[in-house]
Amino acid sequence: MSKFFKIYCVNTGSYVEAEGGDSLGDIAARIHEQLGFSPICARVNNKTEDLAFPVFSPKQVEFLDRYTSSGKRVYTRSLCMMLYKAVADVMPEGTRLRIEHSISKGYYCRLLHADGLRHIDLSDEDIVRIFARMCELRDAALPFTRHERLTKDVLPIFRRQGLLNKVALLETTHELYTTFYKLDGLADSYYGALAPDTSYIAVFDLKPYKQGFLLLGYDPANRDVPQQPVTQEKMYHAFTDYLRFNQVIRVSNVGELNQVVQKRQTAQLINVAEALHDKLLGRISDEIARRRREEDGARVVLLAGPSSSGKTTTTKRLAIQLMTNLMTPKMISLDDYFVDRDKTPRDETGDYDYESLYALDLERLNSDLRRLLAGEEINLPTYSFELGRRVEKPRPLRLEPHDVLLIEGIHGLNPELTSEIDQKDVFKIYVSALTTLRIDDHNWIPTNDNRLLRRIVRDHKYRHTTALDTLRRWPSVRRGEERWIFPYQENADATFNSSLLFELGVMKEYAEPLLREVPHDCEEYGEAHRLLKFLSYFSPIPTDQIPTTSLLREFLGGSSFKY
Repeated sequence: MSKFFKIYCVNTGSYVEAEGGDSLGDIAARIHEQLGFSPICARVNNKTEDLAFPVFSPKQVEFLDRYTSSGKRVYTRSLCMMLYKAVADVMPEGTRLRIEHSISKGYYCRLLHADGLRHIDLSDEDIVRIFARMCELRDAALPFTRHERLTKDVLPIFRRQGLLNKVALLETTHELYTTFYKLDGLADSYYGALAPDTSYIAVFDLKPYKQGFLLLGYDPANRDVPQQPVTQEKMYHAFTDYLRFNQVIRVSNVGELNQVVQKRQTAQLINVAEALHDKLLGRISDEIARRRREEDGARVVLLAGPSSSGKTTTTKRLAIQLMTNLMTPKMISLDDYFVDRDKTPRDETGDYDYESLYALDLERLNSDLRRLLAGEEINLPTYSFELGRRVEKPRPLRLEPHDVLLIEGIHGLNPELTSEIDQKDVFKIYVSALTTLRIDDHNWIPTNDNRLLRRIVRDHKYRHTTALDTLRRWPSVRRGEERWIFPYQENADATFNSSLLFELGVMKEYAEPLLREVPHDCEEYGEAHRLLKFLSYFSPIPTDQIPTTSLLREFLGGSSFKY
């Protein structure tokens, strides 16, 4: 006998009658006029589900369009499966699609031979054929059908399709059941919901790029047209260097990482990854020394990057490398150049915007830098966060001939920060956790997720902040990064990738308990649940193997550096 009950619809602020077994799509269709839009997914008791999700008891439901953060993820995953299907349909059998990472406003994709090592040189005609097939799939409104089966029954499906890194992942996570989707008979898995059908994925494009192409979704500023690529050559090379490193040590995806962990071979992986950080910082130090020696420049080194990119430890480790090049590093903090609180700009919510460039006293900063470079002594300002204003006390500073000034802060790449300084004297470094480890060939690890997990762990340890508070603050942090940091990435003289291949296996132990504390009745529960699902793919790595000089210690604690 059918059971009738009511769900609470957040969108309409009212209760809607439902029958046991109704899908979210069925319910959305009944109240379509009240909704005023076609949802791509829904949040059920604050957890994101696809529209095929059946309801059997009272729930709180919020329907989401494709332009919300959760909706955009659903859109992107569905777009990736359409691409996979198109490649399978038009390219030779055995062709392997690999979606490497996000770059240039899109997702960098390559096609490889079945061994996964040799890339396929694509012609413009190949890309046109793949794109045309994706358009046919969109116009056919083919359903993405969700399935949940015993993992032992899913493994043969993925083996037949050549998805061997998915097989390795499933074999190392040991889950009894596996969820996957099918599109016109082709199977694939994603760590999240997909759209009801291909017609929901209306706007996209493919553009030739390097050894492959860019997969582009809709433009957030004009949702009816595809995103246009931007030039990010330095970012591309930073990613590519790490991808080569991944190939050499044979750890390119989470399944391979888990195999290393389960074979108890993580010590060597950790040592090699840490050595790579040292080598990259050594190269940057050598270039600063060369410019100092040959061009009498690079006397001020600016380090910038988004939240939780590891700027502080990078600065301290770079200082050590500079000393090996016979330079004496001296450090100042941009925080001490904040304007008084009553002069701080406000953001769109009316709160003080400390991430704005104009929260800094640019005139005082440039004056101090000019005087330092001229050989004069200055008195460094001191900003009191308790008082909300600058206080003056003796902090004399002078640059001697072999000194180099290190300045860490989010605005280091913005030309306006040091507009009155001869740019020959300035060396700019961009620091970010450019994650190159993939979950599998079709699921990359977003750099933002890596940084968010770092911040959750760090904020709890050092600021006694809950994961809920960090999750609530994160969208504002991201908006600030989009405005004040990312547009200036290509201004860098050097890019340092602070990610570590093993770090998410280490973070797992610290982040999971914090994420489980996020209350179920909060909107952020869905994001916490998503991150927990993501971390569930990783085998845990013991912390005691992490060196005290590791950048990861900035977030975990136990560093030999003082912060």
